Amino acid sequence: MLVVGLTGGIGSGKSTVAHLFSQFNIAVIDADHIAKTLTEPGQDAYQQIIEQLGSHLIKPNGQLDRAQIKQLIFQDPMAKQQLEAILHPLIYTQITHAISTVSSTYCIVAIPLLVEHLATYSTLIHRILVIDLPKTEQIARVKQRDNSSSSLIERIIQAQASRHSRLQVAHEVLLNEGSLLSLKAQVQRLHQHYLQLA
Repeated sequence: MLVVGLTGGIGSGKSTVAHLFSQFNIAVIDADHIAKTLTEPGQDAYQQIIEQLGSHLIKPNGQLDRAQIKQLIFQDPMAKQQLEAILHPLIYTQITHAISTVSSTYCIVAIPLLVEHLATYSTLIHRILVIDLPKTEQIARVKQRDNSSSSLIERIIQAQASRHSRLQVAHEVLLNEGSLLSLKAQVQRLHQHYLQLA
């Protein structure tokens, strides 16, 4: 089974690309979706996060306040480390299990922080597909999507692996600065490439 790790900086278009691969009936395993599930009330990571980072992160409806957590981890490196120590082993286990159940010719595993945690995932991932775009475009897209401030987006970009370090480890690079049509054409070419490799 060929396993392709899909990664890229914030706002690069990971979700869009993952969706385009799924249209070819290719299994997509999404680390962000797994993380979200693990942090629902009653799930493995939920209680640990409250115990280690504080009950002030719970909203009145019992859900974790994800916006507040996002702010916290980009202001406090220690909180970021604590959160990652809770989540990453659980996410890794879930991804490993999900890969074992895949029936498509190859699968895509979307991991935003793949480059930062390459040592952990190197035994699982065979190819690294990086979605790349200029930083100015990245900031503009995140602003439009989340209504986040430029300073928060800058902090997130600084906290992530650099564009250079992502491109250094990439087996394939998908440039996402054009139209959706251009993106679809690139994904189609990559799909054929991965079918041949698989």
